[in-house]
Amino acid sequence: MANVQIRNVPDDVHARLKEQAARSGRSLNEYLLGEMAQLSRTPTLPELFARIGAREPYTGPSAAEIIREERDRR
Repeated sequence: MANVQIRNVPDDVHARLKEQAARSGRSLNEYLLGEMAQLSRTPTLPELFARIGAREPYTGPSAAEIIREERDRR
């Protein structure tokens, strides 16, 4: 496993992160590792745009058509 070191963390940021870790019942290291894991799974905007661009266009009925059909059934 690799190690990551972050330098020059402002005191207020460090204190806030320690509070959040304590509230979640984890050490600061455990808390930050979990946050980093979540961050690594979140797509960046360019990745998200690429995914959206790769999708096939929607060709089904519009939302207005679906709502109209539901209302007409009543």
